[in-house]
Amino acid sequence: MFPEYCDVQNIAKETIEYIKTEIRPGMTLMDVRRLCEDNMKHLGADSFWYYDIGAFVFSGDETTVSVSGREYTTSDRIIGSDDIITIDLSPQIGDTWGDHARTIIIEDGSVVKSINEIKNPEWREGLLMEKKLHDKMTEIVSSDMTFEDLYYQMNEYIKDEGYINLDFMGNLGHSIVRKKDDRIYIEKGNTAKLSDVNFFTFEPHISVSGSNYGYKREDIYYFDNGVIKKL
Repeated sequence: MFPEYCDVQNIAKETIEYIKTEIRPGMTLMDVRRLCEDNMKHLGADSFWYYDIGAFVFSGDETTVSVSGREYTTSDRIIGSDDIITIDLSPQIGDTWGDHARTIIIEDGSVVKSINEIKNPEWREGLLMEKKLHDKMTEIVSSDMTFEDLYYQMNEYIKDEGYINLDFMGNLGHSIVRKKDDRIYIEKGNTAKLSDVNFFTFEPHISVSGSNYGYKREDIYYFDNGVIKKL
């Protein structure tokens, strides 16, 4: 189904795995951005659909920042030996989009490969919560569910688990389309059914109230004969 979308999404997935092998303490966030964007182009991306920015990169307390691509600038921060970094990728081939984000943890100078191996309990629990949110979404979602229904149910779940939604618009994802202005969102008031679109992202950006750190995990989902699947 839609092999061109699989191809461009795989560029984003492979780039996240690539950057995990390249990130080092002492690098700047711009170094990370350039490596990600260069790798996506090497793998076949010809452009970046989100305001021509291929990689949104945040670290430390910037990971709580939620900002439109219109206002985003990559800061001059330097990665530390113990650090938290969120990377959100937007590769494009023609008018076909990929969209993929992960929060990466560095401890003792190296990327931690497994969430359960993260020593910092706050960071570990935050990343485990992100995985839990995706698992919960796939458990409750159905092709007849509206974007608004998913918004309310998942935001309530986030709150019940002791977290807050950091997104500047309050939404949890959007449809994958061909033009940015055609996107519809997992937000209050959107009564379209999830199955009305070919693909949608789920990308909760969360934190604990009062914390300096935020977490993000983004994947693209679709329905195949009424069954939710990840691209």
